[in-house]
Parts: sequence; C-alpha cells; structure tokens
Amino acid sequence: MVEHESHDSVRRSYDTVAEKYAAGFRDELTRKPLDRALLARLIEQTEAGAPIADLGCGPGHVAAWLAGHGASVVGIDLSAAMVAVGRREHPAVEFREGDLLALPAADGEFGSAVAFYSIIHLAPSELRHAFEEARRVLRPSGLLLVAFHIGAQVRHMDEWFGHEVDVDFRFFETSHVVGVLEDAGFAVEIRMERAHHPHEVDTRRAYLLARRT
Repeated sequence: MVEHESHDSVRRSYDTVAEKYAAGFRDELTRKPLDRALLARLIEQTEAGAPIADLGCGPGHVAAWLAGHGASVVGIDLSAAMVAVGRREHPAVEFREGDLLALPAADGEFGSAVAFYSIIHLAPSELRHAFEEARRVLRPSGLLLVAFHIGAQVRHMDEWFGHEVDVDFRFFETSHVVGVLEDAGFAVEIRMERAHHPHEVDTRRAYLLARRT
C-alpha cells in the first residue's frame, strides 16, 4: 500500500475517534431517506454478481446497509481502527485498509462504488487522482456515487468526540466536482443538492451519480 504523508493526520484522527464515531453514526441511514434511495438505485444498477466498493467506509455502516440489501460489499478506509471496528460489527462485509489515492483493489474489480463524505479530506489537487483511482477499480460503465459538503471553506477540527484530533474538512462547489469527474473519465448522470437534516451539521450537501466512460 502506498503511504501518503499528507493524510497521516487524518488517519491518526480517525483512529483516535473510531469507537465513538461508530456509536454515533451506526444508525445514521435510518434518518436519511434520500441516501437510502440513492444507495438502492446503485444496487439496482450494479452489474449482477459484481461487488460494490465503499470508499472511505469508516466503521462500515453504509457498507452494512448495502450488504443488508443483497449486495456484495468491500469497505476501504484509511484508518486501521475504523477497519477493525467494521470487521467486528459487520462480518458480512469485507474490509481493507487503504488510501483513496492508492486503492487496494484490482483493475475493474467492482461493479460500482460509493464515496460518502470521504473526498472531504482530500486537497483539491488530489480530487482527480482519487477519481481516476475509482475509475481504475470500476468495470466498464460502472457507477460512482459521491456525496460531499458544498462550499469553498475548510473547517479544521482539533477536538472531536472528546478527543484531540488534527483534521480538515474541505467543502467543494458542485460544478467543480462535476468537472473533475468528467476530466477523470466519468459522465455525471444525477446531480442533487439538499439542505441538512435537523440532526446534521449545518451544511448543504451534494450527491453525484457518475458512470465510468
């Protein structure tokens, strides 16, 4: 696995909060009908028998939802502690430790992929590389479902779930991410935005469903 030094603080931060993060987000999808609908569409449009990758899966709650609805799922995350929690709590899912810029997967291994709020820890200059990696591991015409916070700011956190961390949360303009996806070899088929739910951090969110060309 290729190490990316710039992501080391992100990895350490998620290692530190893994248990509390998992407890806080375990049932998150029960309160997110749009997310569930998009994930269901992803399953429906994935090539029969092909696995789905959850890129930046954290403790695996999205991967577990996909697996619970009939998909074969591989969760990939930078944080070893998150991967350990996922393996413990969701035995139906395969988990791998790895970076979005060097995915531990073979060319064309997956029928589709989801990346919910994982690109928010990438520098803008890294987005295309990450999407090219996602394209590499997808089969022809495979789908990539991406969600992120909309904007141009960077929110830094040095305390999270009562622990000391060092992590940036980057917001992206939707049109910019669409352009990077297209440059990386995807065609965007669905573009949606929504306001935050009452239980969420106050940000607008974007969802893009893109197909590997």
